[in-house]
Amino acid sequence: MKTTLGAVVLLAVSSAACAQSSVTLYGRVDGGIEYLSHIANGNGGGSSRWSAEGGDWGTSMLGFKGTEDVGGGTAALFDLETALQIMNGTTGGGRLFSRRAYVGLQNETWGQLQAGRNLFIDSDGVWEFDPFVQQAVSSASLVRGRNWQQTNNNVEYHSPVWHGFDVQGQYAFGNQASGFNNGAEGEFGRSDGIMLTYHSPLFDVRGIYDELRDSNGHFSNIFTASREYFVGGNLRVQKFKIQVAYTHYSAPDSPPGVTNTADHYWLGATWQATPKWAMTAAGFYIHVGEGAGDVLHDPASHAILYALGTTHNLSARTLLYGTGRLCEQQQERHVLGVRHAA
Repeated sequence: MKTTLGAVVLLAVSSAACAQSSVTLYGRVDGGIEYLSHIANGNGGGSSRWSAEGGDWGTSMLGFKGTEDVGGGTAALFDLETALQIMNGTTGGGRLFSRRAYVGLQNETWGQLQAGRNLFIDSDGVWEFDPFVQQAVSSASLVRGRNWQQTNNNVEYHSPVWHGFDVQGQYAFGNQASGFNNGAEGEFGRSDGIMLTYHSPLFDVRGIYDELRDSNGHFSNIFTASREYFVGGNLRVQKFKIQVAYTHYSAPDSPPGVTNTADHYWLGATWQATPKWAMTAAGFYIHVGEGAGDVLHDPASHAILYALGTTHNLSARTLLYGTGRLCEQQQERHVLGVRHAA
């Protein structure tokens, strides 16, 4: 349940003045049971596993966000959000606010400008064009999570919607004296991206270009530090939503002889059978370009993932879900769970 608390000061720029302000507590909790087959056991064979898992449909999270009307159609805002693992009670990455921690200004005419930690621009943009909305079984599965990262030291701009079009830009500083493109140890280096979207009642189209550097400021791995080109589309026809996308990754600073490109495609559809019940099916394909592999880099290869899922809404905030996948290598993953958002 969303709870609004008046006159609570969480922003350094806020004061106990009489301006209209609000703070909202929000969250999402997800948990279920998972079956996974063909797990490498170190002896050249495979094993299977039943486990209790959290976050398979979507990351469990807890957040606080607030706004204050400062006049002239402008509002100050903030968002503090952390990922949770409900199976052991820990927060994401050991951070207090692992997903979002930013402050900004929003104007009805000029858009929104903000600064702080946030989801990287492709994570914020790809899920809307993913038939499985970046679940554990989704567009992220074959790219080792390249499209659901977070970055520090961001400055971002979000435009208003102009005749169906909007634009978003993100620039993440590395904050290191050792080199402009470098990042702190264990963090990404300087990263940036731009996203253009067109929305209409019938269809949506989105294009993204982004650069995600490693801590040394290089594009050294197609799935961890690379350039990304994304284009995706949604088409709504009666009770069906059809979704298609293509992504190209390049990592020109990869070691010589190692694979430095990959192409990722998917096609899926969701059938909204009733207002409460929906079914989704999709196929994901990746082709990793020519080159060798090593302990950090994937070799030339390709893979296909088929996914089938269903959701049933018990209420506006609670749903039951079931998702199954089959990889070309015959690995199966099946999940049953419940998600509650507030």
